[in-house]
Amino acid sequence: MCGNNMSAPLPAIVPAARKATAAVIFLHGLGDTGHGWAEAMASIRSPHVKYICPHAPIMPVSLNMNMSMPSWFDIIGLSPDAQEDDAGIKQAAENIKALIDQEVKNGIPSHRIILGGFSQGGALSLYTALTSNQKLAGVVALSCWLPLRTSFPQAAASCTNKEVPVLQCHGESDPLVPLMFGSMTSEKLKTIVNPANIHFKTYPGLAHSSCNQEMTDVKQFIEKQLPPC
Repeated sequence: MCGNNMSAPLPAIVPAARKATAAVIFLHGLGDTGHGWAEAMASIRSPHVKYICPHAPIMPVSLNMNMSMPSWFDIIGLSPDAQEDDAGIKQAAENIKALIDQEVKNGIPSHRIILGGFSQGGALSLYTALTSNQKLAGVVALSCWLPLRTSFPQAAASCTNKEVPVLQCHGESDPLVPLMFGSMTSEKLKTIVNPANIHFKTYPGLAHSSCNQEMTDVKQFIEKQLPPC
């Protein structure tokens, strides 16, 4: 169901304005595509950074009465105790790790790659980074949660990203992924990653979306973690 993404179209890419010496891989939310986030990244781009916004495969989603839509893995429910798509999450993470491998083969070392995402994409970016043996430059987690959280920190035992900087952002008025989920995720991350590297920012009045201040914070984080070589 969630194979190697061969069925999904090629990612939306914002190429570097000059030679790419760093990359940002950003994963969209449920039912979306990479195009909108590619536009958002283009508005905050750094000239030496390549931005890759892949599209999730189409699959039935339990939460939406099994309607087929772009989804990185199945979502059964949104409550903290809801059943999770264990196999689907792990397979999706392997697909993203393969995408990182491809960029490394293209000449960008993993420590010059930031992985990020919004909502379901942010959840997958956190899980992927925390179970990866590829050393990353940072993680951007917007309006999201940590999947399979009860499996941590054991699942991160061989992770090389114990010191990875994480920018976690959340709207204070989010009705879909409540702020409480973000707060719980931030506290959980501090048991897995160096707590000094977890940066949790909240935005008054922001629902399940992004805002100019958040994008400014994302831009500053990317510029700090991926300076020009």
